[in-house]
Amino acid sequence: MRKLIVSNIVSLDGYYEGTGNNVMALPMDHSFDAYNLERLQAADTLLLGARTFQLFQGFWPAMADNPEAGPVHREIGRLDNTLPKVVVSDSLALEENAPWRKTTKILGRAQAHRDIAAMKQGTGRDILVFGSRTLWNDLLAAGLVDELHFMVGAVVLGGGTPTFMGPGPLTTPLRLLGTRTWEGSQNTLIKYAARP
Repeated sequence: MRKLIVSNIVSLDGYYEGTGNNVMALPMDHSFDAYNLERLQAADTLLLGARTFQLFQGFWPAMADNPEAGPVHREIGRLDNTLPKVVVSDSLALEENAPWRKTTKILGRAQAHRDIAAMKQGTGRDILVFGSRTLWNDLLAAGLVDELHFMVGAVVLGGGTPTFMGPGPLTTPLRLLGTRTWEGSQNTLIKYAARP
């Protein structure tokens, strides 16, 4: 059985992004980049919401061959370009010459839980979710998330988009799997199993 792992950076006071949807308010330093690369190397599927997919598709394809990018960003770009991507959306349509058209499958919301549960039952490596807050909150509530990997950024934002959402309270017991720090970074990785 494959694991579905959510990996995101959040502020110390629990925000997924700053005011005005500003993700750059979070301290995405070398620890964040290194851990994202590590997660990508352990995965064989990227699972994304439409907004995150569009942001990534607008940035990462060119990174793979960008001589001005560092080696970690080039490798993230290369992996993002080649890994199969599954996007949950009822409105997204891939343009004919979109950079990730051949590696992307779109799932409608109505069948997403069923199809993602089936993906998890198959063989392979991790199914990885970056960003995609609306999607993974829904999957967490549905019991489909196996692990939450939160890079807690050394910043208090005081406002923005809360990490957890829902029409009602989301209650999920968690079990601590471990923590990690990087030399030269004030960020701390906290990993939880979403089922005790």
